Amino acid sequence: MLKMFTTQLTGIFKKIAEQEEFSFEDGARLLAQASAGDGSIYLYGTKEMKAIVFEALEGAEPLRSAKELTEASVDGLSDADRVVLFSRYSNDGPAVELAQMLRERMIPFVAVSTVTESSNEELSLLADVHFDLRLTKGLLPDETGNRYGYPSTMAALFVYHGLKFTIDEILAEYEE
Repeated sequence: MLKMFTTQLTGIFKKIAEQEEFSFEDGARLLAQASAGDGSIYLYGTKEMKAIVFEALEGAEPLRSAKELTEASVDGLSDADRVVLFSRYSNDGPAVELAQMLRERMIPFVAVSTVTESSNEELSLLADVHFDLRLTKGLLPDETGNRYGYPSTMAALFVYHGLKFTIDEILAEYEE
């Protein structure tokens, strides 16, 4: 099973890298504006996606200018700040509510989630840049025809690291 999971996960990473190539560049440029200016990059994750926030803040290589977006910090956001929203699905209620508020306040933001077809009010339509995780079902089949092994956090961490590497490259060029 582990070999099959590894193969499927590698395929997901490859799809994201290939199909979101321009989003990595666009998203990183948008976020780097905060680090290069007077702003901060705020991160918000729903449910298991809070792991990405912890990686960005407490990991071995923290994201420069990063802060956790909390209810208390939302009111203090300025147009110099940028936000990254991580959610399992693009129609996640709390993430969509936050996205709508950011849109109304004209705070640029990047969203990372699996696109759903259930709503016109979803992250992929509200975000300045959106990454589709393409995880519509688990990666492994069971004996009854169901699927399990839904690595949403792993896929989102892949996107996070891709963004971080690109932001670091942009800021290194900016500082030269």
